[in-house]
Amino acid sequence: MPYSQAYGDHFYCRTDGRLECGHVFLDGNGLPSRWAAGGDFVIGELGFGTGLNFCETWRQWRSARTATGRLHFVSFERFPLPKAAIGRALSHWPEIDREREALFEHWPEAPEGDGAIELELDAQTRLTVVCGPALERLRASGLAFDAFYLDGFAPSRNPDMWSAELIGEVFGHTRPGGTFATYAAAGFVRRNLIAAGFAVERRPGFAGKREMLCGRRP
Repeated sequence: MPYSQAYGDHFYCRTDGRLECGHVFLDGNGLPSRWAAGGDFVIGELGFGTGLNFCETWRQWRSARTATGRLHFVSFERFPLPKAAIGRALSHWPEIDREREALFEHWPEAPEGDGAIELELDAQTRLTVVCGPALERLRASGLAFDAFYLDGFAPSRNPDMWSAELIGEVFGHTRPGGTFATYAAAGFVRRNLIAAGFAVERRPGFAGKREMLCGRRP
């Protein structure tokens, strides 16, 4: 179970991080059903971590994508993990072995904490990991996103990742009709999302967690 000494928190749910990804981030954003329309689809993520959310998303994307569909998964990560740590963490789930092996093959040995990691993983799947402070990097991005995974460390451990300023940038970079989902349900997170302009919905959380949040930009 990967643990961040910098933030004093685990990288994902101790019950089953892969299943949590499906419940929170994919279901919370209406995926994979939204991929049936084909065309380009851009996912933004705050906090790449071990790459678990990407690998599970890519696994489901492979099964659901159309011949015309193209996925661009863009993650903002301040402290990208070294190759060995990612490979070790993801080896827990045989369901994503194919995705883990491909990510491991392309991932740099010791990525720098600045710039971006650009990976063309197949003809319909592109991964970009933007390294550095999320607020600064997202603000500078020219992309518009169809869905956001808000997956920073717990709000109590890493409040900067849930600030009103950063959530405002998330809203500004979300297409009209675009969505977000997060395991977080803290009151100030919900208030920041509403203040930014999102229509916010509470849903049951994963593995006994009472609530999670998801929503849409009108």
